[in-house]
Formats: sequence, C-alpha cells, structure tokens
Amino acid sequence: MASRQPEEPSQISHQVFHILLALAAGDQHGYAIMQDVASRTGGKLRLSPGTLYGSIKRMLEQGFVVELRESERPKHDDERRRYYRLTALGRKAVWAESRRMANLLEQARVYGMAPKRA
Repeated sequence: MASRQPEEPSQISHQVFHILLALAAGDQHGYAIMQDVASRTGGKLRLSPGTLYGSIKRMLEQGFVVELRESERPKHDDERRRYYRLTALGRKAVWAESRRMANLLEQARVYGMAPKRA
C-alpha cells in the first residue's frame, strides 16, 4: 500500500478545490468566489452561501486561506465584505489534488474509460 508523504495535503472536496482555484486568481470576497465558480463551471457547480462559508471556515482552520485585514482590502468597498487570500499551503493543496485527478484520468485512459489526450 502506498504511503502518503507527510507534507502532502490530504484529498480535498471538489467544492474546496473550486474555491481555492477561484482564489488562485487573486483575493476575493465570498460572493465573487461564488460567481467565479459558477462561471468557470458553466453553472454546473453553484455554491450556496452555507456551503461556501462552511468550506471557508474549514479552510481557514486548515491554513489554506487567510482573511484579509481591513488595511489589505480594496478601498471604497462594502465594509461588511470579507476578503480571502490563498496561502502557500492552499496552493499546495490545489496542486496535490490536481496531480491526484490527473493520475486518476491516466488510469481511466488505460482502460479506454476517458478521452485520449488532444
């Protein structure tokens, strides 16, 4: 049985993956993250506020994201908005999950269960 490297982040949910991808483009507030995910997935994944903020709470605890301080937020924006930033650990989690998914896709290709490379 293959062992996971200690520094390798554990598998993340597809919702968390998409939230982290949205933040890879830059700092965003919650509603902007929801719009980004919906747009990027062609509307196939629409995050509810409960799902988004529950995921963000866990990602804050895991160190995948940080909430920006008031001085780091855009000026002249709604002060109630909370902005989030991807951390190095969050970026590492996205890379690890991307590698995991690529490996699964390659395994499926071996058995003719996924499209061939373009």
